[in-house]
Amino acid sequence: MPATKTKIPEAFQITQEIHQGTYLVNGELRKWEGSTTPVVSTISSTNDYAPTTLGSIPDMGEPEAMEALDAALAAYDKGQGVWPTMKVKDRIECMESFVKKMEQKRDEVVKLLMWEIGKSLPDSYKEFDRTVEYIYDTIEEYKQLDRDSAKFQKHDGVYAHIRRGPLGVVLCLGPYNYPLNETFALLIPAIIMGNTTVFKPAKHGVLLITPLLEAFKSSFPKGVVNILFGRGRAVAAPIMKTGKIDVLALIGNSKSANALQEQHPKSNRLRLVLGLEAKNPAIVLPDADLDLTINECIAGTLSFNGQRCTALKVVYVHEDIKEEFLKRFSEKVDALKFGNPWDEGVNLTPLPEPGKPAYIQELLDDAKTKGAKVMNKKGGKHFDNYIWPAVLYPVSKDMRVYEEEQFGPIIPVVSFKDIEEPLDDMAESNYGQQVSLFGKDVYTLSPLIDSLANLVCRVNLNSSCQRGPDVYPFTGRKDSAQSTLSVHDALRSFSIRTFVAFKDNDLNNETIEQLLEAKVSNFLSTDYIL
Repeated sequence: MPATKTKIPEAFQITQEIHQGTYLVNGELRKWEGSTTPVVSTISSTNDYAPTTLGSIPDMGEPEAMEALDAALAAYDKGQGVWPTMKVKDRIECMESFVKKMEQKRDEVVKLLMWEIGKSLPDSYKEFDRTVEYIYDTIEEYKQLDRDSAKFQKHDGVYAHIRRGPLGVVLCLGPYNYPLNETFALLIPAIIMGNTTVFKPAKHGVLLITPLLEAFKSSFPKGVVNILFGRGRAVAAPIMKTGKIDVLALIGNSKSANALQEQHPKSNRLRLVLGLEAKNPAIVLPDADLDLTINECIAGTLSFNGQRCTALKVVYVHEDIKEEFLKRFSEKVDALKFGNPWDEGVNLTPLPEPGKPAYIQELLDDAKTKGAKVMNKKGGKHFDNYIWPAVLYPVSKDMRVYEEEQFGPIIPVVSFKDIEEPLDDMAESNYGQQVSLFGKDVYTLSPLIDSLANLVCRVNLNSSCQRGPDVYPFTGRKDSAQSTLSVHDALRSFSIRTFVAFKDNDLNNETIEQLLEAKVSNFLSTDYIL
């Protein structure tokens, strides 16, 4: 049944449009009086299908981008600003203030997550709660980092007091599929390490930042967080061209990342923290537990409709079990429930990008003309805001669906006789984020794990690919990532080791003792944060 025919619970109805009339620059919520862009949901609020207008956002350009950049530069003030020189415990207090205010906006943000990007109700709550937990974990990790630094080391007659310091001004651009969690996985560690930021939300999942603007404004010193709205090329490109950005933090597409890097006149000075696309494979060995494997492959290929960089985007199945796998997997795909995000037990939800069903159809048509067949009965069936997942087999390398990161509900399946076939394909691929490996024989698995660990950054054994838990490293090889994100690693990605050194002599020892006693330096300190 199409997702347009169900009654919307009162708590989730859109009773009033949100017209985002302010933006945050230099600690002020400034009024926007220029042109605006409508924010439209592909979810219908009527029985006769029609997209729903949720509100509008400012359509900003270079003048506003320069205002935000100037505010961030002034707040950093060549490393002398209030924020980069602040005591660690004081920065932590600001972040604790922010997250407490953020928690009060849970229902508002979750409602917008559902309407803006079609994320199911349980997954929307999970994204919000996971983000809050991530902030608290980051605070605790930062405390431990500071405790570990509250000491002096001595080698070859030289003392050193080593800490991690901020990098400067960060341009932060998040993705639409996790507009809260993955964006904040960049923004929060960047801020807490003493950097100042310019942040632009993704095209979809933008209004959900609205309830948090006041929390950002009131929790941090002016200019530390500056929030703009508009298109990336209109806002981000002019900022990069100035050469005054120290870190580009982006989760999204490598083409966007490359285009922005090329705008920066001094690329050697630009630190990159990038989470980019992937083409994560599943490799199903002949002895795999098919019940478990099929369940994990369903989750891996179709959680949030496959709109995840960590999704399984190609499934390699051994010749000996391909027929049984395809039959059972196809039946399971067709048994999934399609509906609106708040519907009970829903698995598949409307696609937030209006053009995505047509794009998936293009991939489908291309594959069919080159010999692939749709293995499931519902595959390719259209609704107004959806296209049913198609299980495609056999898929060959000349098909677009094999080469492109589909980021949507279409599942290419490739059979293999020799394990070298998927290994060779992975080695030739532009991507290297994760793999899912399904099998039981340890003598087969052992050499495979050893090889796969050198082709990707996470080998998931009898499990679908995923990012979490957030304490684990999240990164990739080749075109899939640059730098590492996790609660622990992100603090390092947005900082640099810096230290005070002095030779062991009476003058220096006496001076350091006086500095520590006076407690006037925020950097030089052995205070232990509880």
